[in-house]
Amino acid sequence: MTKVNEIPERNTIPEKFKWNLEAIYKSFDEWQEIFNALGNKIAALKNDYEGKLNTGAEILLKFLKEDEAVTLELNKLYVYANMKSHEDLRLTKPMELAGLAENLMVKYNEAVAFFEPELLSLPENYLNDCLKFPGMELYKFFIRKLLRSREHVLSHEQEILLAQIGEISSTPENAFTLLTDADIKFPDIDDGEGNKIELSEERWYKYSRSLNRDVRKNAFMGIYGTYGNFKNAISALYSGSVKGDIFYSRARHFKNSLDMALFSENVNEDVYNNVVDTAKNNSKLMHDLISMRKKILGLDEFHFYDLNVPISQEPEGEINFDDACEMALNALAPLGDDYIKNFKKGLGGRWIDIYENKGKRKGAYSWGTYGTQPYVLLNYNGTLRDVFTLVHEMGHSLHSYYSHENQPQVYADYTILLAEVASTTNEALLLGYLLSQADTPENKKWLLNYYYDMVRTTFYRQAMFADFERETHKYSEDGGILTPDYLSSLWEKLNRECYGADMFIDPELCNEWARIPHFYSAFYVYKYVTGFTAANAFSTAILNNEHGAVDRYLKFLKSGGSDYSLNILKRAGVDLSSSEPFDRTMKLFETRLNEGREAWKLN
Repeated sequence: MTKVNEIPERNTIPEKFKWNLEAIYKSFDEWQEIFNALGNKIAALKNDYEGKLNTGAEILLKFLKEDEAVTLELNKLYVYANMKSHEDLRLTKPMELAGLAENLMVKYNEAVAFFEPELLSLPENYLNDCLKFPGMELYKFFIRKLLRSREHVLSHEQEILLAQIGEISSTPENAFTLLTDADIKFPDIDDGEGNKIELSEERWYKYSRSLNRDVRKNAFMGIYGTYGNFKNAISALYSGSVKGDIFYSRARHFKNSLDMALFSENVNEDVYNNVVDTAKNNSKLMHDLISMRKKILGLDEFHFYDLNVPISQEPEGEINFDDACEMALNALAPLGDDYIKNFKKGLGGRWIDIYENKGKRKGAYSWGTYGTQPYVLLNYNGTLRDVFTLVHEMGHSLHSYYSHENQPQVYADYTILLAEVASTTNEALLLGYLLSQADTPENKKWLLNYYYDMVRTTFYRQAMFADFERETHKYSEDGGILTPDYLSSLWEKLNRECYGADMFIDPELCNEWARIPHFYSAFYVYKYVTGFTAANAFSTAILNNEHGAVDRYLKFLKSGGSDYSLNILKRAGVDLSSSEPFDRTMKLFETRLNEGREAWKLN
């Protein structure tokens, strides 16, 4: 008997639906040939240049050019091998190549480890003279950016000591990962159909969306209650991580740990404070959303485990990929002819690996490197969520395409702070288009709820996380002890402020801080909020046909990493150090809450 909807083997899928990795290397043999030749070139970067950067601008320029040539091929080797392995994770040859590329990457990092310390040891007047040498002007921003860190670089002996301490300072995060991924066991719960299932972090989201309230409550109690059983150990790990941040900030002469975290991307504290303060000052809007959900679900008491359950059903009916592309092109048309031309280039140029096959990596991503076309991995199944995933990942890819086409290699890649802006802008444009085209009340409700979930999880929740990190680090810097009681009481306070009086705060929710892995990479989560805010500012300006909005946005896409991230955004019309883009985001949220009240007839 033939199985219905059986996942196909990769060799049965037509080539036109697969990405074209052969545009990078025609075969494994060609990959191996480049790989074999690159080892000697990597060794030469160290052997030919270490200790010689003070001998003149010509030798410095030669190093920079040869380093670029090496990294160009190294990144292509790494990207090709890994993406090839993602086609079918059952195959050993691509995995072997990926391992070889990883090892070569390590050798490269070891070979060029001398460069930054040696450059920073050179007198500034010497470097200024070097920048006057023909060809060196290109690297002015690159070198100036490195020199910013000079006042925070210690003596050679002290740097060696800090490097040795690094392995110790990573212990809290490593221990947290092992504890939560390997050692903690969650209880079994009834799945609502009479089956006992073992809970896991991966299964939590599925059961948090169950229409059976007992199922999602039991899943919540199982996950959060279990973390509560380990809160003493986890609070000690988190405290150790915070103390490590404080140690490094003081050792490197920063004002505090937040100042150190923002330094690398030249972000001022006004941006971070805007993230936290905007969410706090506009908490009433989130309170209104909770109140709406409570009414729509018909609940007498609203709990955290009621946040994910759908309040509308995703539109039924499969959307074939050609129709999804047509929807995307219509939605992104406001970005202009050039953007649409390049989007179509991606669709027709086999940038995208579209369909699921046996052994294929799950999820979706955009990847590639300087010197290759962008690539997108999808597992397209014909849902409206899949259409959002398509425009999201193509947003990344078009950002990379424009950056690589318009910037030299040294400035071709954009920073993490900018990474989610283009992808989220595309999602916002698609959402605006679909709302304008919604042909049934149910479709509009689903789209509004999709937007509400984005605002709640990407803006308010991440801003609350950022607030928590700011408070815990300041408290510890002032001599406070991060006990489980302190952390849980702070978490309770922040949740009450965020969600309002209609959210019943279960004691188990107060343990949630203990399950957040991002807290071991301090002051990172605020970037989700800034990305969402910048994307909202761009999409709103574009949809409102504001003068020059499209040109400014395309200029942003073309800028890569040619300047500090905030400067790139500011030139494109988004000043994250001001409240304006944050206020614009909240204004749209308020407007769409009012639309929701009408759609669900709550007025």
